[in-house]
Amino acid sequence: METQLDSQFTDMMRDIGTKARLAAGELACAGSERKYAALIGAAQAVWSRRQEIEDANYQDMAYAEAKGLSPAMLDRLRLDEHRIRGIVDALRAVAEQPDPVGRVLAEWDRPNGLHIQRVATPLGVVGVIYESRPNVTADAGALCLKAGNAVILRGGSESLHSATVIHDCMVQGLREAGLPQAAIQLIPTRDREMVSAMLRATEYIDVIVPRGGKGLVSLVQREARVPVFAHLEGICHVYADRDADLEKARRVVLNSKTRRTGICGAAECLLIDWQFYTKHGAVLIEDLVKAGVEVRTEGELLKVPGTVKAAPDDFGREFLDMIIAAKLVDGVDEAIAHIRQYGSNHTESILTENDETAARFMQRLDSAILMRNASTQFADGGEFGMGGEIGIATGKMHARGPVGADQLTSFKYLVTGDGTIRL
Repeated sequence: METQLDSQFTDMMRDIGTKARLAAGELACAGSERKYAALIGAAQAVWSRRQEIEDANYQDMAYAEAKGLSPAMLDRLRLDEHRIRGIVDALRAVAEQPDPVGRVLAEWDRPNGLHIQRVATPLGVVGVIYESRPNVTADAGALCLKAGNAVILRGGSESLHSATVIHDCMVQGLREAGLPQAAIQLIPTRDREMVSAMLRATEYIDVIVPRGGKGLVSLVQREARVPVFAHLEGICHVYADRDADLEKARRVVLNSKTRRTGICGAAECLLIDWQFYTKHGAVLIEDLVKAGVEVRTEGELLKVPGTVKAAPDDFGREFLDMIIAAKLVDGVDEAIAHIRQYGSNHTESILTENDETAARFMQRLDSAILMRNASTQFADGGEFGMGGEIGIATGKMHARGPVGADQLTSFKYLVTGDGTIRL
């Protein structure tokens, strides 16, 4: 029997979902110029209200610290003028991208007299459930708008104040461009029951994108009745091959782990080829230790001062902290086998000057993102030239890797005849 509380959230979801459906119908036909104007207007609003956003973020930080959030999670939440500038730049970058809606993806003629086109269309209504990072409010809103989708945003309880001001900036852009304000809606409550309501809202939401930790993503994948684009964990590996350039390897390993430890593209495991180790010693491990990273390892590498013995579950673990697992392997095939066993199909990087070895690594692994001589921290839609991302998808259905505006479209077939009939 439905309780009064359940009814309250069901009614809220119905109201928000109905508005989103109507807005999606209008957005699907909206011209590129109006979407561009809405995004530029939103960018201007964010910058002009940056002090208001910082003040709201201060409230969120105090709330989060009182909750006992980890330093990595607090880093995700924190906004300053530099990061607000990043939000503005991302909005402008998405605005400048070609409109993905209406793209002719394929076109051909048939002997039966039909001309067929496959054309990109919006998905409809996207639901985004995210933790901490208030910039997702702008990224998700912008990318969904660019792809002609309405979006329903449910931010983390700790980011409610920041997200509310940023969302208001997005709505300001919509209003000034003459687009429906319900195209970007923010769930106005911290109550977790609204997450459940979104996961059940098959009548209103076409796809859910969770962006957060393992607990959130597991919940969404387990309970959602709506299709999901997601990755469960970012267990990213860096493999230093026997033919790696030492100085490149030192830069990439350190950056992959330490630039920002709390993002899904941070390296969580370092694999070192025995021949590289024999030639160069423990320099990669020593660099990490000097940088304040706790290196959990086994065997020969435990001789390196500052390392600690790895627990059995440290390989295949997402630390999101200044901690990394490390292991010596005998060649690229052993590295591949390790990644297949412990990885999460997110991002892996090989450090090598050997083209054949790099090709083998990239061919035999099936992660969403594979890199060569580059930091795993580049696993980001903005760095891929997408302006931003709504998340990283590690599944194989529809979207994979950074989910940008192009990935937030589906397609339809346009078929033209000339009084053509089928015999």
